[in-house]
Amino acid sequence: QVLDGAGLDVDFQLLSPNGETLVFDERKSDGVHTVETEDGDYMFCFDNTFSTISEKVIFFELILDNMGEEGQDQEDWKKYVTGTDLLDMKLEDILESINSVKARLSKSVQIQTLLRAFEARDRNIQESNFDRVNFWSMVNLGVMVVVSAVQVYMLKSLFEDKRKSRT
Repeated sequence: QVLDGAGLDVDFQLLSPNGETLVFDERKSDGVHTVETEDGDYMFCFDNTFSTISEKVIFFELILDNMGEEGQDQEDWKKYVTGTDLLDMKLEDILESINSVKARLSKSVQIQTLLRAFEARDRNIQESNFDRVNFWSMVNLGVMVVVSAVQVYMLKSLFEDKRKSRT
């Protein structure tokens, strides 16, 4: 997401480990992409070459789901499972609910982070508008002062007696 900069847009490209382009966005202000991954190094690029004059502030978050920990967690829990099948079912149910709560909490953290990024972008826009309004208000005030001074001068000149009197 582009938080600050002229136009609030940027190019984005995501390349797979074998060099294939997975995602290519041109001049977008924000985007969410989900990609099925394979082993290897991915490359992503934010490109602002089309706008060489202005710089951009960008927020991005990389979320990796299921990084090989699910199988490990299952094995860790299974070593505590002993006894009857009833106990086994209860521990699996508890494990399932814990994993569900964990997934929901991580989703909540992601959404809150995204909302913080939206708030930061909106704050930058608001501060830019505030500065712009203040500048043009000062220009307007200056013009009003000059016009009022000219009007006072013009009215004063209307009532002056321009005849020269000789005494």
